[in-house]
Amino acid sequence: MCYNYYSMKIAIASDIYYPMINGVAVFAHNLANGLAKAGHEVIVICPSFDGKFGIEVDKETGVKTVHLTSARFLFYPDQINEVPEEKTVFGLPMPRLTYKNGIWWSVNPWEEVRNILDDFKPDVVHLQTAETIALAVMKYVKKNKIPLVTTGHAYPDNITGQFKILKPKLIKKPVDAILRVYMASFLKHAEYATMPTEMAIGDLVPKNRKHFQVTVEALSNGVDLSEFYPKKPDLKVLKKYGLEPGKKRVNYIGRVDPEKSISYVVEAFAKALKKVPDAELVVVGDGIDLPHLKSLAEELGISDSVKFLGKIVAPELVEIYRAGTLFATASETETQGIVLIEAAATGLPLIAVDKGAVSELCQNKKNGELCKPGGDIDGIAKAMVKILTNDDLREKYSKASIEISKNHDLKHTIKRFEEIYIEAIELKHKKK
Repeated sequence: MCYNYYSMKIAIASDIYYPMINGVAVFAHNLANGLAKAGHEVIVICPSFDGKFGIEVDKETGVKTVHLTSARFLFYPDQINEVPEEKTVFGLPMPRLTYKNGIWWSVNPWEEVRNILDDFKPDVVHLQTAETIALAVMKYVKKNKIPLVTTGHAYPDNITGQFKILKPKLIKKPVDAILRVYMASFLKHAEYATMPTEMAIGDLVPKNRKHFQVTVEALSNGVDLSEFYPKKPDLKVLKKYGLEPGKKRVNYIGRVDPEKSISYVVEAFAKALKKVPDAELVVVGDGIDLPHLKSLAEELGISDSVKFLGKIVAPELVEIYRAGTLFATASETETQGIVLIEAAATGLPLIAVDKGAVSELCQNKKNGELCKPGGDIDGIAKAMVKILTNDDLREKYSKASIEISKNHDLKHTIKRFEEIYIEAIELKHKKK
C-alpha cells in the first residue's frame, strides 16, 4: 500500500506541551508546526491549563490543539506561571508547589482521546510522554490498529530529582529502576521509536534486545537555525533586562529545578569571579530552586554580579543568548538539551558535565569544556576563566559550536520524522 508522503494525518499526543517551557514541550510544539508547514494535517492532544476541555487552531499553521479536561498535580511546577514564594503555616515552611501552579494532568482522558481520534482518523500517532494521556493513546492505537511512533525524552531523575523524600539512595535508586522500565515500555510497544541521542538510548534501552524488538533511532530534537544564529544582540532587549552590552557574560538558560544542579554553576562562577572580576552570570528561567540560588549568591557575596531574569521566551530569548560570552550547565540528566543546541547555534562556547548525553553537543576541547560529574566546582570555574580570558580559544570554540549545531537543524528532524511515519504505517500494515 502506498501513502502520500505529503499529506498525512498526524496526531501528536503529549502530557507536556506549549506554553510550558521544557525540552518536551518545545520539541512537540516545533514538531507540530513544522509538520503542518510541510503540508500535513496535524492535531495535538495535551492537557488544558485551566482544567476545561477546549480546542484552538493556530491561524498561521492550521495546527489544531485539543486541550483535555485536567486537574492540577500539586508537587511539580507547571512551567508556565512563576513559581510562588515559600509560605509558612504556624511557623513551618510549606512546600512551594503544594498550594499554587502545579502541573496540569488529564484526569480521565480515555473517552476524550477516543472521541478525538475517532473523529480525526489519524494515519499515525506520535507519542511524546508516558503519563495519563499516553496510557489512553496506547490503549486506543492497540484496539484500532493505528501505527504508533514514540519518542523518549526523559531520564527517571527528571522526576525523582524533584522530591526531597526520594533523595536517599536506598529509596531513589529502586524508584529510578522502576521508572526506567516503565519509560522503556512506551518505546517498545510502538512500530518505531526515537530518542534524541545514542547516549540516551544506551541509558534507557536494555542492551539485550531479545524482548525489545522495535527499532530505536537517535534523532535530534532539532532547533530552528533560521531563528537561532550568531548576530549582535538587540540593544533594546538588553536594556530591558539590565544587561550591559559587551560585558563578559556566563549564561544559563533553562528550568531552574534541583536536578539541573545550577548551584554548581553559581559556586563555580564565584571562584571564577576572583580572576575575572568584570564578568557576569545570567540565569534565565524559573523553578523551585530559584530561592535557593538567590540565597546562595548572597552567601557567596556575588549578588551584584548575578542576574536572575526569570522566564524569557522568543523572540527576546535569542537576544539573551547572543548577549552571552559562553553557556554553562552542570546538569547530569539531559537526554540531549535543546538549550545547548540553541546556545551552540548562536555561537557560544559550552561548558557542561560529562554525564547524560551532553557530550554529543559539548565536545571537549572542540567547542567547549567537559567537566567531571558530581559537583566539579573547581573544574567548572577553571573552564569559565579559561574561555572568558582567551579570545583565540573563545573564537575557536564559537566556530565549532556553530558547525556542530548544523547537525541539529529542525528541518532535518521534520523530514526524518516524515520518513519514520511512513515506515511505521508500512510496518503496521505488514502485521495485519
